[in-house]
Amino acid sequence: MKDIEILAKEAASMAGKLVAALLGKTAVEQKGSSYNLITEADRRSEELITGFLAREMPESAILGEENHQGEKLSAERLWIIDPLDGTTNFAHTIPHFGVSVAYAEKGKLTAGAVYDPMRDELFSAASGRGARCNGRRIRVSTSTTLGQSLIATGFYYDRAMTMEKTLRALYWLYQEDIRCMRRMGAASLDLSWLACGRFDGYFEYTLSPWDFAAGLLVLLEAGGKASDASGVQADLFSKGLICSNGLIHDSLLACVLAPRKF
Repeated sequence: MKDIEILAKEAASMAGKLVAALLGKTAVEQKGSSYNLITEADRRSEELITGFLAREMPESAILGEENHQGEKLSAERLWIIDPLDGTTNFAHTIPHFGVSVAYAEKGKLTAGAVYDPMRDELFSAASGRGARCNGRRIRVSTSTTLGQSLIATGFYYDRAMTMEKTLRALYWLYQEDIRCMRRMGAASLDLSWLACGRFDGYFEYTLSPWDFAAGLLVLLEAGGKASDASGVQADLFSKGLICSNGLIHDSLLACVLAPRKF
């Protein structure tokens, strides 16, 4: 059997190239609301990945964003895939999206890959073996204060309490004189960019495992730190993330964990 990290990289790369070829050529559908979208690229990418992994590791289960079949995160051998992270960007032909493929055993992440086809950047990691981009080792930034930091965030589909909490956190981060904020629209790439030092911190209060599984492992193997939305150490079962290069983590938590009212 091939190395698990290599399998994740191959799956993400193949699907990413397929998705990129479909940019601007697929119809857009709604999944219950005008801001929760799906495209033919999502479906075809997931079919490609699941078919490839089923052939390579037929004894493993697969948890995909577009095809839930009751797989448990604590399964003996589990692939967690997001066939197109950044569907809204893709639907509007914004060239910022990726494919995320992670592998876990009994709830523990062991390998993962995130591929950005528009920049041809392949981020990958295996537990205890470090993180890489296109084969080169990557590390988090060395920023030591919020004033030196570029922070990324994301918004969940909930436009009520979660949205308000996010906006309050942004307000208080700006009061701490952060360098700036970015909302890019693809959690797996946010985590990968944090892992290679482009961002210094990232938070999003509500996420699904396919949104962050591969990116979380890449970040941790690059020396980053990750808490869940309640402040405890993040893992595959987390429902949200507050992440950093480690050096600004306490300061980031102070602003984001329970942001005060305006």
